[in-house]
Amino acid sequence: MRMRSVLATVTAGLAAATCVTAAAPADAHSGTAPGVHACSPAVSITSYSDALDKTTYDGTFVGNLSALAVDRGGRIAALSDRSSLFTLDRETLKPTSVVNLVDEKGAALDSEGLAVDRDGTRLVTSETEPSVRRYERDGTLVGSLPVPDALKVAPAGRATTNLTFEGLTLLPGGHTLLAAMEGSLSGDTVGIVRFQTWERTRHDFRLSAQYGYRTDTGLGVSEAQATPDGRLLVLERGFTAGVGNTVRLYLADLRHATDTRRVDTLTGQDGVRLARKTLLADLVNCPSLGAQAKQPQPNPLLDNIEGLTVTGRTPDGRLQLLLVSDDNQNAVQTTRLYSLSARLPHTVNG
Repeated sequence: MRMRSVLATVTAGLAAATCVTAAAPADAHSGTAPGVHACSPAVSITSYSDALDKTTYDGTFVGNLSALAVDRGGRIAALSDRSSLFTLDRETLKPTSVVNLVDEKGAALDSEGLAVDRDGTRLVTSETEPSVRRYERDGTLVGSLPVPDALKVAPAGRATTNLTFEGLTLLPGGHTLLAAMEGSLSGDTVGIVRFQTWERTRHDFRLSAQYGYRTDTGLGVSEAQATPDGRLLVLERGFTAGVGNTVRLYLADLRHATDTRRVDTLTGQDGVRLARKTLLADLVNCPSLGAQAKQPQPNPLLDNIEGLTVTGRTPDGRLQLLLVSDDNQNAVQTTRLYSLSARLPHTVNG
């Protein structure tokens, strides 16, 4: 599904890199020069693939994919929200292994966010509580991280079911972990969501700063991924029946944002600086590359895009991005992988 390119293996938040080569699967629909397949002045789509759609691997349905992360050796880890964690071949992007994840009581997860730590363990969010758990490569549960009470699903906290930890990423250097809430807490202004961070300790992570981020009207955060310079790529997503999906890619900067962990309610009030963001692309403006949709979409290329990871750089310095859509195991939705490139502005507008 990808044009031939050089990938940088990104582990521990892009802390270390190893060069590998990713070849395009045979059924990929590939682009040519970035300008030809531009979605915006900053973003181009190079290819997409539906090769995984409605397939199985080792008896496990390959779909419901909600998160991506670059693993050791350039392999891609792909997380299903039905508790399955796949490893995809770095060249073909086809599954080579799968493990099933469970919680402390052996129950399945609503697994949404994924980061691969520097020791190869997997940090995985579940929207149910919400939670962040650590797993060995074989799926063995080895621990969990603390979560602020306010971010827990009501009545334990102020979060809404299915609107909690949707994105997870390690910032460069691997010392800071960040989880993005999909929706607002009760009491916060609708559209202002919280990003929670943890700082690495000798043995694991401890709770650290929290930030506010304002989404576009009617959209929620479906993914947040660190860039090599410590900023964030944020996917905002929405769906309107009979119309289709809205998916926008933003660049966010937390450097001047207020630490909101002791701010009870976020209303956009004076003195509380939210993360600044700049629109990189509204994916409705990407060329469709011949893609077909199984339900109404403003662009047939679009679907329920939930996962995003940074896989490396192009020779001219653009970031290479891999995105995936969650088909919800629904006949009218598609598991689709997208290869994009993005040139980031030096500053975020606000």
